[in-house]
Amino acid sequence: MEINQNQIIGELVAQDYRTASVFKKYGIDFCCQGNRTIHDACEKKSMDSKAVLNDLEKVIKAQGENATDYKSWPIDLLADYIEKKHHRYVEEKTLEIKPYLDKICKVHGERHPELFEIQEQFNASAGELATHMKKEEFILFPFVRKLEKAKHDGLKVVAPNFGTVLNPVQMMMEEHTIEGDRFRKIEELSDNYTPPQDGCNTYRVTYALLKEFEQDLHLHIHLENNILFPKAIELEKELTSEK
Repeated sequence: MEINQNQIIGELVAQDYRTASVFKKYGIDFCCQGNRTIHDACEKKSMDSKAVLNDLEKVIKAQGENATDYKSWPIDLLADYIEKKHHRYVEEKTLEIKPYLDKICKVHGERHPELFEIQEQFNASAGELATHMKKEEFILFPFVRKLEKAKHDGLKVVAPNFGTVLNPVQMMMEEHTIEGDRFRKIEELSDNYTPPQDGCNTYRVTYALLKEFEQDLHLHIHLENNILFPKAIELEKELTSEK
């Protein structure tokens, strides 16, 4: 695969998820803002795109196990995977992280008041993500599965009460942007998840969990914004045009 500065970031990551590590290294958002070119993202950061392109080439040419080809998956399988892996992850880790944040706020909050804002941002995100995921599980994903079944079985597509799949998709993408912004704020407040010298083990564990949570959320959003949603929109158009 040849890399050039005019490629769309989200499409590149969709082709090979290993490239996400490069964009993360340079602080380039590949999920919520993945519709930009490499050139545009670098220009906004006043960054030389050559270094980014060189690192991307190295990652792609590196030997070893290939990245999972999510783009080749049928959309019903991808929806199932997102729900069972990433939705469950959010639910489980939210319950794990909240008590840790409570504890370090009580013990270290006086010396590190930024912890209270981190806690506020995380709690807000956890609440919004819980609602967001239910909308996907009960409204959007069932229709995605119907689209794939209609394609497989040659069935008619019954128009959903939300009109077209583009409507919930746009709502989900807007909500993704909000959560991406929240975690950028948490990353900034925590100095890129770097615990202070006087931080205890719980402090370090909490920051490690928050960092892991953000990384999982990035993949979660990427799979939806850059792969699942575009494929669902195209499949709906294809099935509709055939009738």
